[in-house]
Parts: sequence; C-alpha cells; structure tokens
Amino acid sequence: MDVGTDIQVRENEGCREVFDPVRRRWVALTPEEWVRQQTLVRLHAAGYPPEVMQVEGAITLNGMTRRCDIVVYRDGQPWMIVECKKSDIPLTQKVCDQACRYNTVLRVPYLLLTNGRQEVIVAVDFEKGCLRQLADLPPFQKKC
Repeated sequence: MDVGTDIQVRENEGCREVFDPVRRRWVALTPEEWVRQQTLVRLHAAGYPPEVMQVEGAITLNGMTRRCDIVVYRDGQPWMIVECKKSDIPLTQKVCDQACRYNTVLRVPYLLLTNGRQEVIVAVDFEKGCLRQLADLPPFQKKC
C-alpha cells in the first residue's frame, strides 16, 4: 500500500471524494477528511508505514461507540491516537480532552492533535498522570 504524497480527489455524482489509501476506498471529501488525508501523508513521510495505521477505528467508551480518526499501531498494539479537526477548529483543551478520553480505552503513549494548520504532539506519562508536549513526532521504530 502506498500513501505517497499525492492526495487523489474526484467528482462522483456531484460530490467530491478523496481516495483513502489506508481504507482503500473513496470517501466524501469533508474539511475534516482533507485534514485526515494530509495527516496520513505526513505520518507516512515521517516513516510511519501505512499498514500500521487504522482510520476511523471504533472503540467503546462508556458504553457508546466512538471513532478515532487515526490510530497508529506498533508491534500490534495501539501506539498513537491522532485526532483531526477541520482547519477552522482551534486545538483547544476540549480537543485534547477528547483524545484523552479515547486514551482511557487504548492507553497509547502518544497523542497527535491537528487541524492541518497546527499540531500538538504529546507523550502520555501514565505513572505521573500527565502529558508532556513534544517538538516533533516520535520516531516510528518496530521493537523487533
């Protein structure tokens, strides 16, 4: 599977669609989907293999189904949650709280929040119960 650097867009029955190389299908091109596709390209360019990414993966939180925009897996375990917002949504504490709620289920060490113009990357310290902001994406390396 190749994410590449080109995002494919088409018109289909009057609707704009974008090809999601992770889900391997055309999806409606919403403002949030555009950010999600840009983020997939960014992650791939940073060395994250597309085959370890899951887009819109379902989790159960407080008895309700929620969808994580992107979950990156390392060695078969959830490793990073990516929360995408459309470009005019600021990355507020509310956005961070949403990713942290998802993380009560997945328990990943990294969170990435992005609106396509800005991004916040944090490391999760479960022992201390705090987040530490990072300057850049953590390098993706398989353990084995």
